[in-house]
Amino acid sequence: MTKSVDPVTAAVIQGALENIAVEMGHKLMRMSYSSIIRESEDFGAALTDAEGRQMCECKMSTPLQSGPIPGYISNILKVMAARGETIREGDVIMHNDPYGGASHGPDVAFCIPVFHDGHLIGWSATTAHHLDIGALTPGSCGIVDAVDTYAEGLQFKAIKVFDQGRRVDAVWHILRGNIRAADMVVGDMEAQIEAGRIGAARFLALVEAHGHDTVVAAFEDLMDYSEKLMRQAISDLPDGDYRAETKIDGYLDDPTGTRMELPIVATVKVRGDRLIVDLEGTAPQVDDKPINMPLVGTVDCAIWLTIRSILLDSALYGEIPQNAGLTRPIEIVAPEGSLANPTFPAPVIARFCPGNQLADTVMKALAQVVPEKVSAGIGNLRVVAVSGMKEGQHWVHMEIMEGAYGGRHGKDGMDAVDTLYANTRNNPIEDIESHIPVRVEAYELRENRMAAGEYRGGLGATRVFRFLEDAGISIEGEGHRFKPWGFAGGADGEVAALTLDPEQGEDVSLPSKLPYRRVKAGDSLIAQGPCGGGYGDPLKRDPALVLEDVLDELLTPETAKADYGVVIAGGALDAAATEAERAGREG
Repeated sequence: MTKSVDPVTAAVIQGALENIAVEMGHKLMRMSYSSIIRESEDFGAALTDAEGRQMCECKMSTPLQSGPIPGYISNILKVMAARGETIREGDVIMHNDPYGGASHGPDVAFCIPVFHDGHLIGWSATTAHHLDIGALTPGSCGIVDAVDTYAEGLQFKAIKVFDQGRRVDAVWHILRGNIRAADMVVGDMEAQIEAGRIGAARFLALVEAHGHDTVVAAFEDLMDYSEKLMRQAISDLPDGDYRAETKIDGYLDDPTGTRMELPIVATVKVRGDRLIVDLEGTAPQVDDKPINMPLVGTVDCAIWLTIRSILLDSALYGEIPQNAGLTRPIEIVAPEGSLANPTFPAPVIARFCPGNQLADTVMKALAQVVPEKVSAGIGNLRVVAVSGMKEGQHWVHMEIMEGAYGGRHGKDGMDAVDTLYANTRNNPIEDIESHIPVRVEAYELRENRMAAGEYRGGLGATRVFRFLEDAGISIEGEGHRFKPWGFAGGADGEVAALTLDPEQGEDVSLPSKLPYRRVKAGDSLIAQGPCGGGYGDPLKRDPALVLEDVLDELLTPETAKADYGVVIAGGALDAAATEAERAGREG
């Protein structure tokens, strides 16, 4: 029989759990070598119970890192049981199987079992994106031409790197011998382990302070509370089926045409206090290109995050315990062999942008039933891997280039930010230029490209990178063919563009996915981010806000008049002319 716990004690324990996860995240950032963890915060930290049910997660981490951790633990338990291996105190288990809970191979987890009185009571786990995992070309993003998962780099399926506290040297020799920039990557891995050990120690101290039964009871109560909130939010929706479809670029330079313009379909079915998200109609998997999305670790996280963000907005509900209870009322149906549920060994390393587009599609479906809680279409992200050799040693860098949100009810779309399940941070120019031979010659918002609406779409950024030494680049992206969707009369957004400007020769327009390509010192890469869709009738936009965008040089007076019916002369609003212009259009 489950022990009951009073609400105050439950709240104290929940606060302690959340603080443990936050501390793990802070320690990991401070100990890491790479900018992708230290600056962009592309990591995860969480505690689970012995079965892998999530108890808490670090709020600074990205949903695509912390969200999959229960899947990692679940698969580790399954794999080790099948092998007949025993999990013991002092073990540290490495796992990055993309078909075993991991989102993709570069997201490596280090999981530490927590024991109390000789019994396994939970797990402390960290995940992080590593800048190389031994794939066919340098880096861990921009790997867009892998034919199967074996071409995507090293796979570690529930491998002990510490066995009862003793370092398993052979595994570490394999890592150092097969990964580029090994000092940095292995250093990040060691930082993950130490952060996880801190989490394990804090969790054990919490159990010893309150008693294991009390902590478990509090956790069960908190899961029930989170589930109740989600079920109530779902119950407030009218029953029905709400379908949306978007398309991803795929491979726009595919000579056969079969790997481009691929549909993603989501039908959100409301049935009382539960939701079914049916992905029937989504394109079949691409057998030899790595844009497939693992169901566990990518697809489920994209869907859970979107639904939770829309139905239980923290701005309205305040702090909600982030645990496994939130996902109980949600069922996902994904046809096997589709982009959203590929079968092994279909490659998946470039699943990031398609997964974000799936989240956007779920948003579009829910727009039909909760129009005031969604944003218009998002401008997706791109990831550029830059690499080279110096004094016989590899250097590798990964740059996440921001997208933009669409307009929302009562608010404009956010400019030049990571969207939906990405949530990573801007990498400062000073950090880039101090670590790799690249100069950032421009970093600015795109001008005169905003999607018109009562609440305008967010602007993407323009970045110009000049290479100071010979290097290699590879790019994983989306949003070159299809514009982000406008909503309720708002205009569609703007597509992205990538251009290689060689020091000698003509500019080259690049597709959204670029396999490894060499560049010369003096060459430049010009990246223009997509702009989110507009929300609502542009003629209802406050003219003062249009004037602000003109004064900020984000919009020209001519476009202000054409898109919004707002007349601006001499840097000031002509209210009478604006009223007349808008009245003429209404007729």
